[in-house]
Amino acid sequence: MPDTFIINTTNSPYSKLLPVAISEVSFTDGLLAERLRTIKEITIPTQYELLEQTQRLFNFRRAAGKTQGDYFGFFFNDTDVYKWIEAVSYTLIWEWDDDLDKLLDQVIEEIKLAQDEDGYLDTYFTFERKKERWTNLKDMHELYCAGHLIQAAVAHHRATGKTNLLEVAIKFADHIDSVFGPGKREGTSGHPEIEMALVELFLETRDYRYLNLAKFFIDERGKGLVGGDLYHIDHKPFRDLDEIVGHAVRSLYLNCGATDLYLEIGDISILNALERLWRNFTERKMYITGGAGARYEGESFGEEYELPNETAYAETCAAIASFMWNYRMLFAIPEGRFADIMEQTLYNGLLSGISLDGMHYFYVNPLADNGKHRRQKWFACACCPPNIARLIASLPGYVYTKSYEGIWLHLYTPNKAKIEWNNSIIEMEVKTNYPWDGEIDITINSDAHFSLFLRVPGWAKGYSIFVNHKDEEPQIVNGYAKIERDWKKGDNIRISLDMKPEIIVSNPKVKDNIGKIAVKRGPIVYCIEQIDNNFPICDLEVDIEKDLVPIYSEILKGVVTIKGKGYIPEKDLWKKNLYLPKKVLNSKRIEIEFTLIPYYAWANREQGPMQVWIRKA
Repeated sequence: MPDTFIINTTNSPYSKLLPVAISEVSFTDGLLAERLRTIKEITIPTQYELLEQTQRLFNFRRAAGKTQGDYFGFFFNDTDVYKWIEAVSYTLIWEWDDDLDKLLDQVIEEIKLAQDEDGYLDTYFTFERKKERWTNLKDMHELYCAGHLIQAAVAHHRATGKTNLLEVAIKFADHIDSVFGPGKREGTSGHPEIEMALVELFLETRDYRYLNLAKFFIDERGKGLVGGDLYHIDHKPFRDLDEIVGHAVRSLYLNCGATDLYLEIGDISILNALERLWRNFTERKMYITGGAGARYEGESFGEEYELPNETAYAETCAAIASFMWNYRMLFAIPEGRFADIMEQTLYNGLLSGISLDGMHYFYVNPLADNGKHRRQKWFACACCPPNIARLIASLPGYVYTKSYEGIWLHLYTPNKAKIEWNNSIIEMEVKTNYPWDGEIDITINSDAHFSLFLRVPGWAKGYSIFVNHKDEEPQIVNGYAKIERDWKKGDNIRISLDMKPEIIVSNPKVKDNIGKIAVKRGPIVYCIEQIDNNFPICDLEVDIEKDLVPIYSEILKGVVTIKGKGYIPEKDLWKKNLYLPKKVLNSKRIEIEFTLIPYYAWANREQGPMQVWIRKA
């Protein structure tokens, strides 16, 4: 089978897991399969039209001398084209399309013609700006753009076997290597991305220059070469970091690249720093949705426990970066906590970034809104739309990994898999209505002896596992149920996860959430949206002593909603009162029923307020 991996750790000496190719997994049904189909049929075509309409492709033609005019847009607009190429490439892996393949070749030809003879490629720094190249690494994103080009080229090569874009990327990487490195120019990227791209280019070519260059760029941090500040994560050497700070996307992308580097060189000081950063992020700075980044100012992480709701930034790109980083951490430390964060982020703060129709996007993902925040068709700074397209298009590659012991199943979604393992093919099929249902049915369609590692989600307060209809009590290893046996074709494993809705409370240091609760069911975080409730949702106080009832609904393309009981004040009670005694409020309130929907699906209907955290009675 082709090596259509997201990251290829097949020969990485410090990787404890091996990737499973996208081509080895087919989504068959359910929420993620529907999102995949929407990306191919709606998102990719409409994004191509927008790349044309917003002059992003024009910039390449201009740089090639094929047309006249001024450069259009932000100086990093090339990356939107590269991310779109990556999304299309992943799509071609799981469903080939001749028309998309031809369109890719046309776009790649435009890119190739824009490349200088020395390999440099950035359409902003052409003609009158050529003399400015590599003069402002802190602000101007040249290395960031190069990173996205390299990632697109590697994905395209793995998907199609073609080298037309890979040759462009290698030529540019060789140019960068001629400029930067020990004994050459000092510097690093103001916006990390190049680090993980260079490691992956090394893995694709086995040219150690690229791995050494990735290490160089990481080692250059903390020297004050790109500002020396927290925003650029340049205040300390990477190995000394103990708090996740700065621009959220940059910080998380940097962690991705550092994890990739660790898997190749095994520097334990890098892994220790990653572990410290992960714990600081997940224990003190991550939203319940998996969102990352509290502040509009600098699109940045704030102080510890600074997690405002209405003014949450939680950029879609940051959720994507967190998902990518936690996937990489699994290879270094195969523990379920990383897949738990992947799942939490995917089903909440990541999927929220794209509308159900596949054509509208959130840049910012607040956890409370007065009804004015809506998805847009595009943005002047359009990093998020093609980024979420490439992530969703690659999802089949995130479901499984493998090791010398057997197969690891991280994300539960209906699929059929044919996984190359130990010189044989292991065939499996997963049937489930997850995340709406906790019943997961797995059929082994091969005769083989291996261990199956099944993630037991951290949120699961109760679960049972049956093998061929017999109760099984497997060993739990770092969050995974390990079942080792001689599997026979037709063997069945059934996992039953308790999906009772849960009331969630926040650490009291999170000031915005004092006296409030949130609701989760399985991996899904819920919110209250005005359209489903005939009272002002800001008035609601939840009665946490009453049952929360899950009910399947056909709304929002089919979701499980949650019904509950609470209280609102009598009509007009607050009309002329700014303050009231609590006993007066309690004596003048009425009981009502409220409806909650999955957070990812809000703002897909008419405008109205939304809240994740709701006051408790």
